[in-house]
Amino acid sequence: MHLCQPITLSGRTATLVPLSAGHHDELVQATQDGELWRLWYTAIPDPAGMAAEIRRRLDLQDKGSMLPFAVIDNGSGQAVGMTTYMNIDSGNRRLEIGSTWYRRRVQRTALNTECKLMLLGHAFETLHCIAVEFRTHFFNK
Repeated sequence: MHLCQPITLSGRTATLVPLSAGHHDELVQATQDGELWRLWYTAIPDPAGMAAEIRRRLDLQDKGSMLPFAVIDNGSGQAVGMTTYMNIDSGNRRLEIGSTWYRRRVQRTALNTECKLMLLGHAFETLHCIAVEFRTHFFNK
């Protein structure tokens, strides 16, 4: 099974939708909540670099190595961050979950937990992956 097919995953607090250039303005607003690009332990684009980051992720999707999502807060209907399936290896049915960031106001809420559960459930139950790995920095608490 090809692991890079765009899909929407819906939960109670969040919806993961295929990332597109149309999410640009909301994602720029999300990074400004806490000036996330200034965090030393992660690579979140500054507002001027958001379009390039969206293009980079979509280019990797076209190459079959990433499936990027915009994370939509169901309460506001706004994009509040991004997450991905990355380093996808369809032949060996494995992938990683990472390149995740959220605006400050939704960090440490149920939103991330639900997003990770949706990604894990889809990877194992629908895509029939045999290995899923989280990619995160040790400082991410």
